[in-house]
Amino acid sequence: MGRLEFDIAHLLAGSLVLISFMMLYQDRLYALLNTYALHAGVLALSVAWQAFVQQAPHLYITALIALGFKAIIIPLALHRIIVRLGIHREVETAVGFGLTMLTGIGLVALAMVLMLRITPGADPLAREDLAFSLSVVLLGLLVMVTRRNAVSQVVGFMSLENGLVLAATAAKGMPLVVEISIAFSVLIAFIVIGIFLFRIRERFDTVDLQALDRFRGERR
Repeated sequence: MGRLEFDIAHLLAGSLVLISFMMLYQDRLYALLNTYALHAGVLALSVAWQAFVQQAPHLYITALIALGFKAIIIPLALHRIIVRLGIHREVETAVGFGLTMLTGIGLVALAMVLMLRITPGADPLAREDLAFSLSVVLLGLLVMVTRRNAVSQVVGFMSLENGLVLAATAAKGMPLVVEISIAFSVLIAFIVIGIFLFRIRERFDTVDLQALDRFRGERR
């Protein structure tokens, strides 16, 4: 593999980590959704580049799935959901942005040290891309645990899944049937989550998890 191919692959994988930090910093739902769409678009570019580098044509289909479903369909559908739910407001966080960003930096450092130590004999490109992938997964988890709004937690889950797709493609790709099944599983999960959010809104008039906890306490 040439140096240029290596550098571009790392640029795209590193950009996913950077955009994950951008999601941590967003304080409005629309901005968070737009950032997730960018995250998924960069994922599609990264997978397409891996398809070129590895000479694996089936990964181009994976890239198209990521671009179509993750970067376009899902963000648009989430936009419609928040319009229907009437929650055009700031994203409420469990901790401050400063502490969240510091925690994110610590998680990325942990992912880099851990992955590089346990894969000393792996292919250099796969080894470092797996470190980036683990960073994206951990930052997605951090988005989920630091947000009180259910919609923003869905975005965190989807960004986490992007990290898993990046890891699979960096490790010389998954069988195409597995990739397609994962894509449809995520789509089905997204539909169920959308229905679930509508039901929460109808029943409790909010999707704020802290408010739901207070309601549960009152019922007791």
